[in-house]
Amino acid sequence: MGRSLSLALAACLALLASCKPGSKEVILATTTSTQDTGLLDVLVPMFEKQSGYALKTISVGSGQAMAMGRRGEADVLLVHSPDDEEAFMKEGFGSRRLAVMHNDFVIVCPPAASLRGAASAVEAFKAIAAKQILFVSRSDDSGTHVREKKIWKQASIEPAGDWYVETGLGMGRTLSVASEKEGCTLSDRGTFLALGKGLDLEIAVKGDPTLLNAYHVIEVDGGKFPDVNHRGARAFADFLVSAGTQQAIGSFGVDRFGEPLFVPDAPGK
Repeated sequence: MGRSLSLALAACLALLASCKPGSKEVILATTTSTQDTGLLDVLVPMFEKQSGYALKTISVGSGQAMAMGRRGEADVLLVHSPDDEEAFMKEGFGSRRLAVMHNDFVIVCPPAASLRGAASAVEAFKAIAAKQILFVSRSDDSGTHVREKKIWKQASIEPAGDWYVETGLGMGRTLSVASEKEGCTLSDRGTFLALGKGLDLEIAVKGDPTLLNAYHVIEVDGGKFPDVNHRGARAFADFLVSAGTQQAIGSFGVDRFGEPLFVPDAPGK
């Protein structure tokens, strides 16, 4: 009996030792668009109330968010760079990846740019380069920047020169720079709608299938990083794809803009 008690005590002590202080805190690394649109202002209080966890949000580009995941500096990611996400999973840094929502990218320009006739994103980028219309790039390894580079590649153009400005900033601030400098940029529709009233920009190109913008939640692999709060990450991922949250995502923005800023994608929505 004494041996059994000793073993049980040892097991309890080991369990306590494995529980890091502050394990009720979940670190979320996410793209700037979820912050700039105000979506997180709705979802974070919902999650904290339902789960009892405290969510610490770090808003960066998708590339930077995944870099944090690769270093074990975040518990869970909410990002929108599918090719990079798939590489992240194949490299073993993520334990689960789930579809959450989507919207689309749009090319926005000052009214004087006259790009409304462009039939596709590639055609618009070719026109921008040919006319040397000012283009403002995030240049921050975000999902938006990755998509921009993909479109330039499809257009067989290496953008360079005075007409191509790199900000290294998030989406909201890059939109402000484009407006101030009377240039075009690539934006996710949600951020542009959320901030558009204060910008002298309009949507020049939309609806191109290549501009689909999908968001996924990724749980950082707790087996690779023992300090990762994998239970909290799982709770947040489950929360995002739950019916109630998917409904909240689908209705977000309708009251202000007459249309949702995101479309829910979880199978159980």
